[in-house]
Amino acid sequence: MLGEGSTVQKQVVEALMKPEAYDEEADQIELIQTHISFVFLTKNFVYKVKKAVDLGFLDFTTLEKRRFFCEKELELNRRLCRDMYLEVVPINRSNVIKIKGEGETVEYAVKMKRMPQEKMMNKLLEENKVNSKLIDRIAEIIAEFHSKAETNKRISEFGSLAIIETNWKENFEQTREFVGKTIGIESFKLIRERIGDFMKRNVSFFERRVAEGRVRDCHGDIHSGNIFVTDRIYIFDAIEFNERFRYSDVVSDIAFLAMDLDFKERADLSNFFVKKYIKYSGDQELTELLPFYKCYRAYVRGKVISFKLKDPNVGSEEKSTAVKEAKAYFKLASTYAKIL
Repeated sequence: MLGEGSTVQKQVVEALMKPEAYDEEADQIELIQTHISFVFLTKNFVYKVKKAVDLGFLDFTTLEKRRFFCEKELELNRRLCRDMYLEVVPINRSNVIKIKGEGETVEYAVKMKRMPQEKMMNKLLEENKVNSKLIDRIAEIIAEFHSKAETNKRISEFGSLAIIETNWKENFEQTREFVGKTIGIESFKLIRERIGDFMKRNVSFFERRVAEGRVRDCHGDIHSGNIFVTDRIYIFDAIEFNERFRYSDVVSDIAFLAMDLDFKERADLSNFFVKKYIKYSGDQELTELLPFYKCYRAYVRGKVISFKLKDPNVGSEEKSTAVKEAKAYFKLASTYAKIL
């Protein structure tokens, strides 16, 4: 569902493709789209504008909501990327649309320091430039981050089976329309059945994780496309739009990167990452829940990529790539489900 700002957003996107919309030297501007954002890359900075959409699990339909979530994104990501996330900037319209310009504020953007794209971990994996030393460091950073991450009674509730069941139910409901397109009916049924059985069998285990304070204000989106490796390691793009996806058992956070490494056919690095995280965190029990959360992460990835099929801003070539990619994630989710 598109929000009230979708028409204005088209004008904002057009304006931000021109160097004069910026208050610094922009040079060539590149636009990257996700299902929820327009990301503008200028010479030295990145500006992220939230799409005026309501996808059920997030609602950016009003300008006020987009401003609120821009502020939230800044605050959360400064936990792991203090000097990368700079500020929230207004986009104004008078006779022209300009960042920090004159006139009415029609949009907001999160302004970030631009990092070299070739230093993104997913690119480094493609070039075989990720070694165990780097994985060790990432495991240490995440374990330390989790040890300091906030937890309280309210956050802990998000690790309860009731919420976990809600997340899975939402997954199945939101992917029903993609059955036969990106996920086969057999896989859909198998995953649903195995997940349900696993939750029934492990009620006390989930309860113990909550009691032990393993449910925290996590990152929510740790995968190789959200990690820059420069003079230091930046784990960016934490989920700001839905607490239910960020407040989770720490194993859900590490399962994403572990699944991502499996997906990229680097099970060696995936296993090493988990082993090192356990060493730094002392969380020996997490292996019991790892396949469950890896399945969850692969399934969500398949679902999110499937959403591109309904996005009017996505071209037909990108849609056919999305079908292939979503199918591969759902296949991996099935593999995990089979061992539950």
